[in-house]
This record gives sequence, structure tokens and C-alpha cells, in this order.
Amino acid sequence: MDVTITPSSLRGSARAPPSKSYTHRAILAAGYADGALVREPLDSADPHATARAVEAFGGDVSESDDGLAVEGFAGRPDVPDDVIDCANSGTTMRLVTGTAALADGLTVLTGDDSLRSRPQGPLLDAIGGLGGRAESTRHNGQAPLVIGGPIPGGEVSIPGDVSSQYITALLMAGAVAEEGIEIELETELKSAPYVDITLELLAEFGVEAEPVGADGGEVRSAGASGFRVPGNQSYEPEGGEYRVPGDFSSISYLLAAGVLAAEEGLTVRGAKPSAQGDTAIVEIVERMGGDVEWDREEGTIEASKSDLSGVEVDVGDTPDLLPTIATLGAVANGETRITDCEHVRYKETDRVSAMADELGKMGASVTEHEDELVIHGDESELSGATVEGHDDHRIIMALSLAGLVAEGETTVRGAEHVDVSFPDFFDVLYDLGAAIEEQ
Repeated sequence: MDVTITPSSLRGSARAPPSKSYTHRAILAAGYADGALVREPLDSADPHATARAVEAFGGDVSESDDGLAVEGFAGRPDVPDDVIDCANSGTTMRLVTGTAALADGLTVLTGDDSLRSRPQGPLLDAIGGLGGRAESTRHNGQAPLVIGGPIPGGEVSIPGDVSSQYITALLMAGAVAEEGIEIELETELKSAPYVDITLELLAEFGVEAEPVGADGGEVRSAGASGFRVPGNQSYEPEGGEYRVPGDFSSISYLLAAGVLAAEEGLTVRGAKPSAQGDTAIVEIVERMGGDVEWDREEGTIEASKSDLSGVEVDVGDTPDLLPTIATLGAVANGETRITDCEHVRYKETDRVSAMADELGKMGASVTEHEDELVIHGDESELSGATVEGHDDHRIIMALSLAGLVAEGETTVRGAEHVDVSFPDFFDVLYDLGAAIEEQ
């Protein structure tokens, strides 16, 4: 599906979808438990992949009026009857690689072309170091993967600057392993707030886990030298249920839409505070001069069209915000410098290059470095163009925002991939007043 957007004036209110990060973890945590009700989950392609994996390990996931009713495998996953296809979901593959290492036999994990190009080597090495079998069938550290267990747990070292999801996989599996797992980080931890999400959710499921040597600041995992999770624990959420919070990665697009195109103001609902690092988007937009007011207690954000100025933003902990920030930078006065972003190249696509290339087609002046993206707002004047979505939901949504303010028509190709995290994104924009045509 292609989508064409023309300049529009937005108004009204919209609710953010539930968090994809929390939904993945909640479904898998319910699988590790005897079972649980996951309330208000994100209903999209990626969490569906995690639900299928839970079923492959012996659980059951069914829709109910209240959410997803999960019957778990109580910390003892079966060996799957068939290959687990994680589709395009890197989170699914990494998290359930840890689950597979607990099964008494071999599990094969694969995915689509994009997922089979993403790095899994450090997690495979870690599982091997814990006594499991962990192989890439092509010996390149990429899927398809063959995982064998059961691992007893123990001590392991792993780099912290490739993917925080490796840490999450080990913590979630280590809680039910016989010996637990102690993780030593070989390098500085990137995306620390995502590990905080894991720690927060584990606590909600009654599981003890903690960072070692952390800074003690607002981000609990920041500066950690490692993590520790005792073994033989049980996943038992209070009342047998867990409610998924709103997704600040998705909120970033609605907030940006407000400061770009909502002269009469736009209200974003479902914005309750949580451990998500992407809550930083509120402060980033404020620094750029955006007219934003966040009522944390009510969980609402008011945003109005604003004159923006370029800023410098380190996305070491918030990689998913890069596409949104890049689009804002293309319409801001002055220079927007996005730093510490090399790890953003290893997402569904190389998001650094993708945003540089596609915004360039629309008239933005962009300079790309290995670990930095610089958008020269004063030298940019956005005009409509046909741009590629790169089969990446975040690239598609960010470029669609640019289309709201670019002169003429902007066509985003492959727009159906928003179903990964924000399935009704274009319906929401249309209801807010955006001129959108699907083809």
C-alpha cells in the first residue's frame, strides 16, 4: 500500500496505542507464568509473533473482551513441534531465544528477510557460555538460529552496546533457570531505559532482578556494569493480570504532528508516565521550542503548531526517536544534530541512512556520519516527493509527518508496515484532519 499526504491543518484528540515494548514482555512473562490476563495489549503484527512463540512453547494465547488470556508453561517451555517464525519482529526473536535455551531439546527460529539480516551473535555466544547450544545456520550470527537447552544458568558476559534486548532475554529466562543468571557487561549499556522497562515489568510479575553498579539516577539501569536475577522464581502478577501502558514511541509521532501542523492544538491521550525512555520526546520537543504541556496525572499532552529551532540530541538510550527527531529537524530553524546513533543502523533497516536518503529526496539538507545525523534546517525546504518506507514502520510514520508540511504531494511507499506498532496510524491522522489518500 502507498499513501499520499498533502499539507494539512490538524486539530482534535487522539489516543496513543499501547506500548509495543511492554506488550511483548507481558505476553512472554504470562507465558513464563501459569498464566495471566494481559489487559490493553497492542494488537499488531510484532506482538502477534510473540504470542505465536508462547503457543509454540506449550502455552495458549486467546483474545477476550478484557485483553489476551494467556495460559502459560510455568517456566518449563516445551520443545516446539515446528520452526518458530518471528516474521519481522526482532524483539520476539531475541526474547524467545532465551526461552528456547530453557527447553530440553532444539528450537529453530527464523524470520523474514529483514530479520534474518539482524545481529544475534552476542546472544548466541552468551547462551553458549551458559552451557546451551546456540548456532546460526549460516555461521554469520544471524537467523535462522538453532537453540538447545536446558541451560542451568550461571555467569555470563555480553556487550551492552549492540542491543538491550539481549539483556532482557537473559533476565526473563534467568528468573526460572535453576541457578539464575549474573550478567557482566563488556561495554557500556545502550538503550538503558529499555532494560528499565524489563525490570519494571518483572517486578509487576513478582520477579526479583537488579542492575549491578548502576549510577543510581532516574534511569535505573544507567551506568550498570551488569545485572543479576536469582533463579527458581515464579512469574505471578498481582491479581493474575497486567495492564499495558501507552507507547511513547508512538506518542512521538502524534506529538510531532501537533507541533508541526495543529494550529488549533492537538490532545494526545494515554500518556501516563512509565519507565519508557522515549518519554524524552516531550523534553526534546520543548527544547526545540514546541508548545507542549504534559499533564502526567491525567496522562494527556497538549501540543500546538510552533516555530522550532534545532538542537543536539543523544539517542544512545532512545534509538526509536531518531526518525521523529530527524523530521522535526528538517523543518526547524538552524541545525539539529542527532548523536550516538550507530546502533540505530541495526533496526528493521538502517534508520540513519534511510532518513538521510528519504528526507534528502524531499529537499532536506542532511549530513550523515557513522554515529551522527545532522539536519541543516536553514538549508532545507521540504517539497513533496515519492519516498520509500524501507519496510520500516518508524520510517514510514516519520516521513508521513514530513508530508504534512511539505509543499505538494508526498507519497510514502510500502505504508502498510505501520501495522507493526501503530496499525491505525493513518486512520488517526485522517480523523485529526490530515489529507490522506491510500492507494
